[in-house]
Amino acid sequence: MALRAAAPPIAVVQAAIAEATSDRQTATDVRAVVLVEGRSDRAALDTAALLLGRDLAAERVAVVAMDGVTNLVRCAATAAAVAPGVPVVALVDAAEDRWVRRALQRIPVPVALERCYLDLEDELLRALGTSRALDVLAASGELAAFRMLQGQPAQRPRPIEAQLHRFLGVASGRKERLARALTAALAPDELPPPIRAVLAATA
Repeated sequence: MALRAAAPPIAVVQAAIAEATSDRQTATDVRAVVLVEGRSDRAALDTAALLLGRDLAAERVAVVAMDGVTNLVRCAATAAAVAPGVPVVALVDAAEDRWVRRALQRIPVPVALERCYLDLEDELLRALGTSRALDVLAASGELAAFRMLQGQPAQRPRPIEAQLHRFLGVASGRKERLARALTAALAPDELPPPIRAVLAATA
């Protein structure tokens, strides 16, 4: 079966902005645009907002899953063109900060950057701690699969934190599903700083 091609970045941005505005509104009615690397980041951000009593779609905040940081320039430029004057925030990984800063020099609007130390999954796992993360896997029916991964020769010498991080990304859909579950297991004051910073920038 042929794989479905990913939507072009321009279409992704336009769809996210359209989702955040009603039929009677225009793109310029969107209040803010948040650019995140993938769908798991979007799931975590939406869930974190709900923990804080917020509904980003109802607040007309468009969260764009860019399908990779390499699409940042095109997504940010499209957001600026489709919704001129609207604040744009990007959630990126600290390791990519140098590349991101150079890339943003090609965009004629300011983009506020918030950074995860490794990535958002790492932030969530550290916020929860190992024991609570395992509880989330158990409640999600994923613990047996994680134990199987731990038994693989390449994984046995690694610390459990690294095993958990690896586990999140090795099956289709798991990262997005568990990003939502891991975030939901946190108390509002436990949310990782990058998530809280992004949400504060869109308040």
